[in-house]
Amino acid sequence: MVKYDAIIIGSGQAANPLAKKLAAAGWKTALIEKKFIGGTCINVGCTPTKTLVASGRVAYLVKRSADFGIHTNGFSVDIETVIRRKNEHVLASRESSAKRLLETHNLDVVFGNAAFTGTREVTVTKEDGSVSTMTADKIFINTGTRPVVPPIAGLAGIHFLTSDTILDLLVIPSHLVIIGGSYIALEFGQLYRRLGSEVTIIENNRQFLSKEDDDIAAEIKKILEEDGIRILTGTKVEKVHATAKGINVDTDTTGTLIASHILVATGRLPETAALNPMASGIATDNHGFITVNEKLETNVPGVYALGDVKGGPQFTHISYNDYLIVYKNLLEKANLTTTGRDLVYCLFTDPELGRIGLTEKAAREKGLNIKVATLSADHIARAWENSESRGMLKAIVDADSKRILGAAALCFGGGELMSILQMAMMGGVTYDRLRDAVYAHPTFAESLNNLFASL
Repeated sequence: MVKYDAIIIGSGQAANPLAKKLAAAGWKTALIEKKFIGGTCINVGCTPTKTLVASGRVAYLVKRSADFGIHTNGFSVDIETVIRRKNEHVLASRESSAKRLLETHNLDVVFGNAAFTGTREVTVTKEDGSVSTMTADKIFINTGTRPVVPPIAGLAGIHFLTSDTILDLLVIPSHLVIIGGSYIALEFGQLYRRLGSEVTIIENNRQFLSKEDDDIAAEIKKILEEDGIRILTGTKVEKVHATAKGINVDTDTTGTLIASHILVATGRLPETAALNPMASGIATDNHGFITVNEKLETNVPGVYALGDVKGGPQFTHISYNDYLIVYKNLLEKANLTTTGRDLVYCLFTDPELGRIGLTEKAAREKGLNIKVATLSADHIARAWENSESRGMLKAIVDADSKRILGAAALCFGGGELMSILQMAMMGGVTYDRLRDAVYAHPTFAESLNNLFASL
């Protein structure tokens, strides 16, 4: 058995910087990865999907070129080149991350399947079948998640796609049916619609994007439907089966749809089953997510869980912030927690949605005294000039303190505009100061003048 100061399982966006920091501090550290360095983000998440989305946007702009006075003689989509470009981006990111880790002094990078076999004891089975066991006083779990496969009759008997496997699809579906109305569903739906597919999204929930405010959700739905995507809400898929014409998708509201391909986008579950956390006494919830406190500590002293595997918001930036909390608490004797951490995220449809803090719905449920500002994107000068005027802005402010409580920026560059509001929230800048500030014209930022002038 090899004794380390720290063992890190998984190489996601919390694990990699943590491994380098601990090793630099003189900790003998092992980083265990079963497949690819970089975790979900680099391999099957942000890097590949946003690279593909960029290709979809180019197709969208070519189709609209005549609106800008630029005439083309038609175009075609070379899906093999689209996928090859994605693969090149993924490989470059993965190899760059791996190189930095492998060159780190005091760090052993071990490839294999890790499983707990005792208290703070981990056994690694390598690809060649060899087995090694290691132990450490500190263990950090950053193993991420995998796509959920729902118990739909007939699904196991057909070839279906997940958010992982669709990344290597070398054909453009004639009709892509997406089961689930998640962010993953919407991003892939718009992408393949732009590449030429007929797209139908089936959402079991009656409320589209139920975690968002109704007006924001309605605007996103309107945009996607303008793009030609069919969205069915309050609809359950009862059965699927292959036929000579394609895949029959039987629903409880609209009868049978015939798909060429099915994408299952109904959420993700933690990669903990093979990890066998119970052997070390590590507690999990009913879905297998590892339970942690506000300092990301599990119930076993010295064992931590970071990123998606612990449940909660599944975003790269949350995983990275988890790393900062753990690293600073351990090595800088800080007292950081996840309590009060602002929830910030983006939906990368086009236009994109940037979200920070409370929704109007959540603020009213808390009984807060609020004011709500809204602005249609067609009232943003730069958006109108660019013919990118779909969407809207929304901000929720405290009526007494004038502080911003939350915001949604559904517009071109919405994530960047949302980040300005995030900085204001972090610094306690009140909405009236943003309303009266001087912004360069014409920029998307100057929309904050008009947004807050409506209050």
